[in-house]
Amino acid sequence: MEKRNLTCVVCPLGCAITAEVEGDNILNISGATCKRGEAYARTELTDPRRMLTTTMRVKGAGLVPVKSSAALPKSLLLPSMEVINAASAEGPVRPGDVLIADILGTGVDIVATDQS
Repeated sequence: MEKRNLTCVVCPLGCAITAEVEGDNILNISGATCKRGEAYARTELTDPRRMLTTTMRVKGAGLVPVKSSAALPKSLLLPSMEVINAASAEGPVRPGDVLIADILGTGVDIVATDQS
């Protein structure tokens, strides 16, 4: 049995969570003061995901800040960055514009957060 220590990032409390795992099985989760913290720990242990924020080229206008519309699997962050770095959007770009739809078949869009 292995113990994994996590810090919950769902809210500002930052609960110290301890999870007991054996192989792929989660045996026990302790330290979470709410159900959202326990759900976070389960997700972090089985399918860690992260929001992606970066910048993307806009033809004739430099860079525009972008973010993922939902959390991406952690294992796909670098491949997603490669797709974004190779792409260029057509201007003008406005906040909320989808610049890359369904990146890497994840169902997650890359969305502008500012204008170009």
